[in-house]
Order: sequence, then C-alpha cells, then structure tokens
Amino acid sequence: MPLIQVETSCEVDGAKKESLAGTLSKLAAEGIGKPEQYVMACVYDKVTMTMSGAAGPTALVTIKSIGGLGKSVNQVLAQHVSALLQKELAIPPSRVYLTFTELTAVNWAWNGKTFG
Repeated sequence: MPLIQVETSCEVDGAKKESLAGTLSKLAAEGIGKPEQYVMACVYDKVTMTMSGAAGPTALVTIKSIGGLGKSVNQVLAQHVSALLQKELAIPPSRVYLTFTELTAVNWAWNGKTFG
C-alpha cells in the first residue's frame, strides 16, 4: 500500500529507471515498515520542471501510505531518498521536494476493494 513516486526533469534510461524504482521500493518498505510486496514505486523522467525559478536537475518525490509515516520516519526517508537521487541522477538535495501523505484505509484500494 505504500507508494513512492519520483518526477524528475532528468532523463533516465530504461535500465537505470528500473533499478532506481527497485531501490526506491526497498527504501520505502524498510523506512515505513511495510512488506515490499505491497509497495508501488514509479519513476517519471523528462518532466518539465523548474525550481527557484530555474530549470535544471530537480525532482518531486511523493510518498503515501496507510500508517507508518511520521516525523522520524519521514526525516529518514527524506535523507535516504535525497542521497539516492544525488548519487544516481546528480540532483542536489536542495533541488528535491518530498511530500508525505498518510491516508486512511477507506481511501486506498487494491484488488478491487478498499483496505478499510
């Protein structure tokens, strides 16, 4: 049920995109404390974006989950995801925004039914 989604202005080739999605999936599962079998990871590249009024390498990361998010978890995820994007895509952490959304089970569905 956790979702981690990255939108970036960078171009990411197919193999690297799959690898990045896999690493993000593991980070989300470990960080949130949910089984990876329920994590969805998405990477969207070549998104038209600016930050601080300027083009260049940047990213928006969206993390959603039913439970598991909170101040300490979010801080750790922010550090790890920002470090990963800097290492893999050369995006400075100062050009990465992350959002965290805690959802109720009735507002998330899978396999044709809601979790709550």
